[in-house]
Amino acid sequence: MASTTEFSRTLSLLRQERGVSQRTAAADLGISQALLSHYENGIREPGLAFVVRACDYYHVSADFILGRTLFREGAALTAEEILSAAEPGNVLQGSILATLQSKLLSGAVGVLFALLGKVGDKEGINAAANCLGSCVYRLYRHLYRAAGGNESLFSLSPGACAVGVCDADMKLSEAVYERALARRQAEKEAFPDLSTEALSAAYPGRCQSLTQVLGSADTRLSALMERTK
Repeated sequence: MASTTEFSRTLSLLRQERGVSQRTAAADLGISQALLSHYENGIREPGLAFVVRACDYYHVSADFILGRTLFREGAALTAEEILSAAEPGNVLQGSILATLQSKLLSGAVGVLFALLGKVGDKEGINAAANCLGSCVYRLYRHLYRAAGGNESLFSLSPGACAVGVCDADMKLSEAVYERALARRQAEKEAFPDLSTEALSAAYPGRCQSLTQVLGSADTRLSALMERTK
């Protein structure tokens, strides 16, 4: 997962690789040397407009400069996509990484439901939505509780939420989802082409989001399995 530390380190390394001083880079990027120093040392987090300028200046992708990929040109999120997520004035009110994660996941989920739409099974589509919805619900409840929110406004009690009701609903929804897909398979229904070439052609841009989400999860889960051996 990308972090402010990865961003600041990459920003500094790119400048050194280009062979320019901090003063020169700051002037080229339209900011003060002191502010660039803060960015490179992780003291401050820049706005989205600066991230876009830095990508253009160093000729790298947004994902690369944020430490999300080792491929300089292979951005899952382009500069235009980053700016489209920004607040008026191209300055994000909050975390840059939060916006990037949001767009990454929304792109991946968009492809998933587009493919499910082609499968055409209503039960499967609703089950997938329920599974993801319960995950979002649980994460929001944690945030709401940490922020001191009044949880009595929810029908589900904090105790019930804590004992795994959300997990149970997610597992049940996943079982319904698998059953729906198995039924379509048994009925010899056609499934969409899931090859990389077909997905890239059908969902340019968003396909990269799906690939990155799957790759990150696969790496993380595989590492977890290794630690449990």
